Amino acid sequence: MSVSRYVITDQQAPHYLTCTVVHWIDLFSRKDYKDVVVDSLNHCIENKHLEIFAWVIMSNHIHLVAQCHSPGYMSNFLRDFKKFTSKTFIEVVGSINESRQKWLLDKFSFEARRTRRAENYKVWQDDNHPIDLTDIDMMEKINYIHENPVRAGLVDAPEDYVYSSARNYVGKKGLVPVTVI
Repeated sequence: MSVSRYVITDQQAPHYLTCTVVHWIDLFSRKDYKDVVVDSLNHCIENKHLEIFAWVIMSNHIHLVAQCHSPGYMSNFLRDFKKFTSKTFIEVVGSINESRQKWLLDKFSFEARRTRRAENYKVWQDDNHPIDLTDIDMMEKINYIHENPVRAGLVDAPEDYVYSSARNYVGKKGLVPVTVI
């Protein structure tokens, strides 16, 4: 396995993060899976010392600008978030009318066997591409995150995309509480 140049060295620093579904599978084309991410982020804010400045869910990945406050650790948040959401995604695949059920489970199962990094199913890629934002303009990353749905042709304006913090930045209530800077 290759070593990533992206490493979390300061566990309490604000970071720009990208969590990607294995094989870039469009898992988040369904509301059910996006809601798992939203619920998990809200749980982590309430219970894992997580502060979110920006977020977006795209079809096959999520972006966050976030920070863990002591006694929380960014690495622990990411581990727990990915583990919980992976397990929940698999449960949801089996409980909804999912036309891709067999295909999704096969892909996630194959990836677990191939990498030997999960017992039954592997949903997320290992790397999160963390970028420490201590000495970087955080607003540049936040704007990039908010423009993602516009660049993808999903909406005309960032604040029109429900699964993003862009709504919070124009004074609307979003699905996840964020610290607006």
